[in-house]
Amino acid sequence: MYEPNVVGDWQEYDEHAGLRVRVHRLERAEPPRGRDDAAEGLAYFRLRVTVENRGDRRFGIHLEDGQIDVRIGPDGEGAFLDWRNSQFIEGYDVYPLRRATAVLYAAGPEAALAQVDVQIQLRVDDDWAERRLWAGGIGLHEGTPCAPAGPGRESLAHQVSNFLRDQAEEGTA
Repeated sequence: MYEPNVVGDWQEYDEHAGLRVRVHRLERAEPPRGRDDAAEGLAYFRLRVTVENRGDRRFGIHLEDGQIDVRIGPDGEGAFLDWRNSQFIEGYDVYPLRRATAVLYAAGPEAALAQVDVQIQLRVDDDWAERRLWAGGIGLHEGTPCAPAGPGRESLAHQVSNFLRDQAEEGTA
């Protein structure tokens, strides 16, 4: 079974030894060049996608529009992506022990930001890596237990965090 990552977790690619990716720093933030008119009435947030090379050879990476999908809320609706303010990784060589980071600005209804899912499909050299998913939410801190979304219900990020913690505990016994 494929398990999503929690925002802040590193994901390694088996087919590209030493290459790993993470979605992190999911937080409220206003875009540096001003709000897009199409995002009127929506709350902006920012996230970072870092690609790190821990291997012994360089990788040419691409992380552009169309390779990042951001879904928000319990119904998984698409977030507004502000391409004008976002910074991508376009044809960049990541050498051993180096990193490259993309910064993405998106927006959505305030009530939907407690649940954010980010799917990444990295292009390495001329090959497409497998898609990876990270789950989190605005107001949740990376690496800390998540607060329940309401009485009797847990947020998706809380469920994912508990699942991954349970899996790690089973593996260490």
